[in-house]
Amino acid sequence: MGNDKTNMFVAIALSLAVLLGWNYFVAAPMSERQRQTQAQNKAAGQPLGSDAVPTPSSKEGGPSAPVPGTVPSAGQAPVSRDEAIARSARLRVDTPALFGSIALKGGRIDDILLKNYHETVSDESPRIVLLSPTGSANPYYAEFGWVGADAGPLPNSETVWKADAEVLTPGKPVTLTWDNGAGLTFKRIVAVDDKFMFTVRDEIDNTGSKAVTLYPYSLVSRWGKPQTQGYYVLHEGLIGVLGTDGLQEYTYDHVAKEPAYGGANTKGKAWTNVTGGFVGITDKYWAAASIPDQDKPFTGAFTERTDGATKVYQTSVRGDAVSVAPGASSVATQRLFAGAKEVNQINAYQKELGIKQFDLMIDWGWFWFLTKPMFKALDFFFHLLGNFGVSILLVTAILKLFFLPIANRSYVSMAKMKAVQPEMASIRERYKDDKMKQQQAMMELYKKEKINPVAGCWPVLIQIPVFFALYKVLFITIEMRHAPFFGWIQDLAAPDPTSLLNLFGLLPFAAPDFVHLGVWPLVMGVTMFVQMKMNPTPPDPVQAQVFTFMPIIFTFMLGSFPAGLVIYWAWNNTLSVIQQYVIMRRNGVKVELWDNLRGTFSKKTPPGKGAAAKS
Repeated sequence: MGNDKTNMFVAIALSLAVLLGWNYFVAAPMSERQRQTQAQNKAAGQPLGSDAVPTPSSKEGGPSAPVPGTVPSAGQAPVSRDEAIARSARLRVDTPALFGSIALKGGRIDDILLKNYHETVSDESPRIVLLSPTGSANPYYAEFGWVGADAGPLPNSETVWKADAEVLTPGKPVTLTWDNGAGLTFKRIVAVDDKFMFTVRDEIDNTGSKAVTLYPYSLVSRWGKPQTQGYYVLHEGLIGVLGTDGLQEYTYDHVAKEPAYGGANTKGKAWTNVTGGFVGITDKYWAAASIPDQDKPFTGAFTERTDGATKVYQTSVRGDAVSVAPGASSVATQRLFAGAKEVNQINAYQKELGIKQFDLMIDWGWFWFLTKPMFKALDFFFHLLGNFGVSILLVTAILKLFFLPIANRSYVSMAKMKAVQPEMASIRERYKDDKMKQQQAMMELYKKEKINPVAGCWPVLIQIPVFFALYKVLFITIEMRHAPFFGWIQDLAAPDPTSLLNLFGLLPFAAPDFVHLGVWPLVMGVTMFVQMKMNPTPPDPVQAQVFTFMPIIFTFMLGSFPAGLVIYWAWNNTLSVIQQYVIMRRNGVKVELWDNLRGTFSKKTPPGKGAAAKS
């Protein structure tokens, strides 16, 4: 019985570690953080000017002044998004993936919506709003420009550009122009592809009498701390790859802990003289990122600025100095990614545009060597079958086949252990007063019959990394967002929407959000119960009670997990039951499922006196 207890407690500990860990680190903080961020979002939105852009100084290219621009009153109340957009003439943006506009006043890319993504599973729900202008409740935009001294007026947030077209579409770039009246003409050629990448080519024509030196910059700026969703599961906040310094991930709270940087009330960190990479701000499914020339050095920075009750988070890139002689011109080309973090598209941009480690925009986690192959397998079968839920079922079956040798040895060993139950009972009775001799006799029996006493742990151990990998894929990849299965499951990344409390929608009231006990968690609980009943009823009454209640506990705990994960677990349990049944029959061991079920529901049969005793 000692080894049986060891197996049981190891299995329970491993399984509960998975479930309790997720609930502690993810589910528990969720409601509290949502309340906090909602209050902060209401305070967001006071319009500010461009700030904390790295500009030339005598100290390793660090910041010395913000980009010139008008800063509206901090007390100015935000207006609706449509009103804020209407304050400036606009260049419309229309692509197969995006629509919105670029403000001709300031030249900011500050009005972007995603055509193919909605807030809910309904196509009638509002589309995802990615970028919004200053003056609205949650400003979030990208800006390009030049900084420098002794060059006369430079483009800023008040500059009114002239466009040579009304609409920006793929394959048809639009040129913006502005003359500073002091010998410099600025041209900005903006292009966009059919997905999420803007290319901005800034040109300077010097018609003056003296040379000028300027520094190109780009930034992504966001007012107000957004509502994060990933917590400890994925990164949301400021992100970048900065040359040999590699991946840098700063949460919104982290950047606030950095030392003073640049202007007043600003904190942050800069990486100087780096080559290759990007900087930006990432959400769970969406991102906006500045991408400098991958062959030229630049300075990247993460900053947080406090203005009253508003936090302004910003990532910025400043290129090396560009000298423009009289009668000459110069060019700086940068890019902006603004859109959904589609895995294949991100990988394509990395390969085609040579963006250093752009795939790290998606947080695959420390166990990327498991999560990436898991996604690739699911995505492969999705393109064949057209359903991610079916892909999960198929990948689970393939993994079962892959681990078949290990699982077979485990189940064969368990079958042999069942076959020697009478001898084990005899040893326990013979040495009931001498635990040391009892254990020695048990080990001799295991050795003689070639039984591995911990074999029962392997099926659980194998399942844990698969569980984590699938959960990570379901949580981080936009491909799984709103991916339907069949019937009522229209989003594999969300919990089962049905609830036992209202009889799965038959009663006329909505079940509380904090209780998720839908159809699929119940199916999973039943399959887990059946799987446990494949084994003999433990002779220890306490052990028997634990085995009986474990499926109930897991059913409630998994109720709030993504439906795709619960479907995987239920399907995996079903395959395990079939596999164990076949192996036991091949080894001549009686399958005691029905006897154990009768023993569980019969009050006349105390634990330890049912099917196990009959064997």
